[in-house]
Amino acid sequence: MTKRTSEDSDVEERAAEAQARIEALEAAAADAEARAATAIEELTATREALSDLEAQLAEALQARETAEGELARTRSEAEETRLRLAGAAAKYREAKLASSPEIPPELVPATESLAEIDEAFEAAQRVVGQLRERIEDERQAARVPVGSPTRRGPADLSALSASEKIRVGLQQLSEREGR
Repeated sequence: MTKRTSEDSDVEERAAEAQARIEALEAAAADAEARAATAIEELTATREALSDLEAQLAEALQARETAEGELARTRSEAEETRLRLAGAAAKYREAKLASSPEIPPELVPATESLAEIDEAFEAAQRVVGQLRERIEDERQAARVPVGSPTRRGPADLSALSASEKIRVGLQQLSEREGR
């Protein structure tokens, strides 16, 4: 029976080893199963997060499309307003020029800014005023004063002696040169 005990102990050792391997394999399987469950949970959470991100992206794209539509509408309205402003500025300029016909239209450029039209109009009024003053000054300088003596024809010198005629002639000559 000694042999059997040695065989029995060999079998028991192998069985213990096999049992230890089985327990190690069971522990490894349980660990792998736990890791797989954790991975499945993480994958599920990642898929949910991806789904949430895709929903947010769809909302952001929709908001972008809406904003682009509003931007296009606003740009269109702005262009329409700019055109109306340009038309109103042209009418304003024409009305200002019609109210002051002495202002040449070339002195007031056509712009879209009412302030620029007003500034140019005021500058044109100053220029026209200065020109008027110069013209008036020149006209005043060239005008013959009121009450000046009327021109007389040549005096009848037939009654004068020759020496008196010479004296009158020299006097008239000196008066002409003295002027």
